[in-house]
Amino acid sequence: MEVTIQGDTGFDNKPSIEAKALRINLNNYIYGTFAEIGAGQEVARHFFRVGGASGTIAKTISAYDKNFSDTIYGEEIDGRYVTETRLGKMLSHEMQLLENRIPKENHPNKMFFTLANTVTTIDFAKKYKGHGWMGIRFQTRPDEPYSEISLHLRFHQAEARLQQEALGFMGVNLVYGAFYKHHNPKKLLRYLYDHIDNEAIEIDTINFSGPRFENVDNRLISLQLIRNGMTDAVMFDPNGNNILPARILYKKNILALRGSFRPVTKVNIDMFEKSYEIFSKQENVNPEKTEVIFEITLSNLRAHGEIDEKDFMDRAKLLCSLGHTVMISNFQEYYKLVDYFSKYTKKQVGLAMGVSNFVEIFDEQYYQDLSGGILEAFGKMFYNNLKVYLYPMREAESGKITTSNNLKLHPRMKDFYKFFKYNGKIVDIFDYEENYLSILSREILQKIKNKEQGWEKELPDGIAEMIRKEDMFGLKK
Repeated sequence: MEVTIQGDTGFDNKPSIEAKALRINLNNYIYGTFAEIGAGQEVARHFFRVGGASGTIAKTISAYDKNFSDTIYGEEIDGRYVTETRLGKMLSHEMQLLENRIPKENHPNKMFFTLANTVTTIDFAKKYKGHGWMGIRFQTRPDEPYSEISLHLRFHQAEARLQQEALGFMGVNLVYGAFYKHHNPKKLLRYLYDHIDNEAIEIDTINFSGPRFENVDNRLISLQLIRNGMTDAVMFDPNGNNILPARILYKKNILALRGSFRPVTKVNIDMFEKSYEIFSKQENVNPEKTEVIFEITLSNLRAHGEIDEKDFMDRAKLLCSLGHTVMISNFQEYYKLVDYFSKYTKKQVGLAMGVSNFVEIFDEQYYQDLSGGILEAFGKMFYNNLKVYLYPMREAESGKITTSNNLKLHPRMKDFYKFFKYNGKIVDIFDYEENYLSILSREILQKIKNKEQGWEKELPDGIAEMIRKEDMFGLKK
């Protein structure tokens, strides 16, 4: 017996939270448990209040005491309880109990689910606004394996009561979406914010798994988070899995490279390798606690009109194949990227970039939205632990190589620039491969589209083969 969508409403005419909870309760086939830690039983209470919960809820639990929680779900080695690992333990434990206590042979038509969350809301001093993990493990047919949706959220309201309310709403939307919107994950994602102010909660990581989502690429779902304004940055690992930025960046040294990577070229990799070599040798940098990020901005993805999802996936797959962590952000200006990193680490941060991109940083028009203009932007960008690793540029006509010593800036910016340069904030990359300076992604892309020869030799090993194999960037077999 599969849940079907009947009388479903459009995005602009969304049912109330009460209507969603009641619809779940009145479905005789949906049956499960709620396990909530840290913000009250905010999700379960909606299902109790609308009536009919006895046919839907087998049990609710809220193991607030750490000792009780450890006894039920096991101890956490790192001592942290608001983690993805904890969420997974909660979902597995509660589902196992449900299956043991409500045998399937006695209830052959029941579709089981477990909703769990582990959350910390704003502290008394209002210094930390709080965050949490929430997930649902569920069936849409009684005889199928479980599917799962898990997400990480950050609270932005300044009152615990408001955070709890938003959490409850999102939990109801998640349960409703799992059963009635699983066929369209992109819509399900948007519906998670039904009746919630977009500024109230940020979702910075979400993963879909299981048979209902076997054709879902979570990197595309990550992209939707940014397109929908649900977060400013998402990350995924070399295996293509969405990962929590805070977990990757927390107290790490960070070296970031921004680019179009359309496609990734030998010059991109040379910039990475040579900047990393300098970065990792700094006295205050521990290579074992260093994260390298290849970043693509949303504005870059939109550079040629609307975002082409295949084009995005082509870039992501190539970077992942080289073993890199990829970040997609909404930070058009570099100072916003650095400001984002500073939320998670006070360690050394490095930006590797070419001369042309570096010169753009000194263009005052990019900072018109800041009351302090370029001075405010640079104050945020060049904080104590930031350095720029500058990759040279060869001028096409003269063949002249431009470095930090001879780049051209507006006269008003020269003294400004000298201040940062002579304070060691700008480091030239001298040990570069000079024959790579003529490599340009846009020219390679044109050669690929025109079916010209010779572009393969300008790409890292294995990249050309992937482009041909998967028909990337408009290449026709």
